[in-house]
Amino acid sequence: MEELTQTARTTLKRLPQRGAFDRASINQILDEGFICHVGFAVDGQPFVIPTGYARAGDRLLIHGSQASRMLRTVGQGIDVCLTVTLIDGLVLARSAFHHSMNYRSVIVFGRAVLVDEREEKLTALRALSEHMIRGRWDDVREPSERELQLTTVLSLPLVEASAKVRTGPPLDDEEDYELDVWAGVIPLRLSAEAPVDDPRLKAEIPAPDYARRYQRKTI
Repeated sequence: MEELTQTARTTLKRLPQRGAFDRASINQILDEGFICHVGFAVDGQPFVIPTGYARAGDRLLIHGSQASRMLRTVGQGIDVCLTVTLIDGLVLARSAFHHSMNYRSVIVFGRAVLVDEREEKLTALRALSEHMIRGRWDDVREPSERELQLTTVLSLPLVEASAKVRTGPPLDDEEDYELDVWAGVIPLRLSAEAPVDDPRLKAEIPAPDYARRYQRKTI
C-alpha cells in the first residue's frame, strides 16, 4: 500500500491517530465525494470556493468557465489548499462538550497546472462527467470547439495530501456514562430519488438506466 510522504503541511497536529496517508484511503474518499473547496489567496485576501471535481489516477481535475477568477488565479501556479469532506453521522454524547460528527476528509496542498491540449482536455472533461454519473458522456453531445475554448481545466497532483477519519460512538468522560441521557450516532447518507424529466423533454424519451437506477458510489 503506497504511503504519501508526510510534510509540515499535511502532518496532523490534533488527534493524529485519525490520520491516514495511504493513497488507497485518500482515493476512496475522493472517489465518493462530489464537491471540493479550493482555498487560495490573492493580494493577501483569502478565498474558499466550492466546485465539482474528479480524480484521474494521481491527480485531481477541476473545471469551469474561462472567466472564473478562481480558475484564472489558481491556474497561474500559486499554492492552493483543496479539501473534500463526507459526513457519515451525528455523534450525540452525554455531555454537550463531546458531541461530534463521524466524517471522512481529505486535504490536498499543491500547485495546479493548466490542461490546454485538446485531447487531454476532452479526456479530463469526460472524467469529470463520468465521476458524476457513469455512462452519461457517451449519450450526450461532446463539447464544441467554442465550448472547449470557454472552459478551463486544471490538474492538481495528489502528492502532498492526507486523510482524517472519525468513526464509532461518542467518547464521553468516564463519569458521564452513568448519566440517564441517550447517547449514540444518527447515521447520515446522501441518496438519490427518482429522476424528474425536463419539462421540454420529448415524450417518447425514457430516463436511461443510469438515471433511474442511480446509486451514489460509497466505500
